[in-house]
Amino acid sequence: MRMTSEAPVAEPQPVQRAADSAAGGSDALAGAGQATQRTLGAGVAIRGLAHAFGGLRVIERLDLTVEPGEVLGIVGPSGCGKSTLLELVSGLRAPQAGAIEVEGAGSPAERLARCAYMPQRDLLLPWLAAIDNAALALRNRGASRAEARRIAHPLFERFGLAGFERSRPAELSGGMRQRIAFLRTLLAGKPVLLLDEPFASLDAITRAEMQEWLAEALATESRTAVLVTHDVEEALYVSDRVTVLSARPASPVAQLAAPEPRALPRLDAVTSQGFTSARERALAALSGGAR
Repeated sequence: MRMTSEAPVAEPQPVQRAADSAAGGSDALAGAGQATQRTLGAGVAIRGLAHAFGGLRVIERLDLTVEPGEVLGIVGPSGCGKSTLLELVSGLRAPQAGAIEVEGAGSPAERLARCAYMPQRDLLLPWLAAIDNAALALRNRGASRAEARRIAHPLFERFGLAGFERSRPAELSGGMRQRIAFLRTLLAGKPVLLLDEPFASLDAITRAEMQEWLAEALATESRTAVLVTHDVEEALYVSDRVTVLSARPASPVAQLAAPEPRALPRLDAVTSQGFTSARERALAALSGGAR
């Protein structure tokens, strides 16, 4: 998992402790408390994956492995099938060829039970307060509003949202809305996070801030994660490893390890020699010149 320059948060498993503290809470909340434990056996394995929409081949001969607790970044040209790949991994679609396993489970229903999907848009419900949007998965699993809020509340301070628990989405900035969407993804209690271009709609300054925030958040969460993005710099900064996909039909053309040293603020990291070299290799691979 990505390391940051700051010390780890003192409470690295807040969802579990918060759930445990809700004495007499619904059994439906057990999954949120067990997510960190389950990630010890988590991971994603893809073998020989192929998928098409009619005669349009989207993915072809794709092999990928995401180790337990690893953050894998995936970059590729627009329309190459990156979002489709996340839908296949999550179980929202069944692959036409090949095999996908999440924590060793292969059926679409089993994969769906193990994956939390964060789409490109925040999709916050405008009539709900921020804390109720974040805790929506808990409510869907049977928690009362009081129980769900009690579990979600500690995460607002931890992720820089303290004081905005009762704000409506229209009262929040784009970056804050994306943080709420990420908390909603975490509180689903799933061991594998699938992040589909979570910052694509943000301006450049906010996007850079959110990349640094996400890198720290993933460093303190024991989750396996797959991040899809068009932004090579974002992938290299946030992820432990980056896979570069070809144009449609997508297949891997390069694998890059995260540049060293990793314990740096974003500005120092992205201007370091190792980072710029990795970025050049990724861009060469995207343009068809993988080395």
